[in-house]
Amino acid sequence: MENTKHGNKYGLLQHIEEPKHPWETINMDWVTGLLQGGKENFNYFLFKVDRYSKSVRCLPCHKEGTAMDTALLFWKNIISTCGVPKIIISDRDPKFTS
Repeated sequence: MENTKHGNKYGLLQHIEEPKHPWETINMDWVTGLLQGGKENFNYFLFKVDRYSKSVRCLPCHKEGTAMDTALLFWKNIISTCGVPKIIISDRDPKFTS
């Protein structure tokens, strides 16, 4: 029996330089599987972590949200207050890459 790997090949790991300024490099990921809550029945959270200050922003949203919804969240909650990050680190979720 032959083991064959299917799917996309992953790139090589790259060294990530330490940021020199707040919100220059951020990590983003989804927290899923939550019970609906709040006035708007949110069931997802988008976490953004600033690698410089270790500051965390937790943005409530909906599972049904699209890549456009994610972009709007990002614009309203990061770019408009902190500027455009130089590096964004994510797991390449379709909501980040579409």
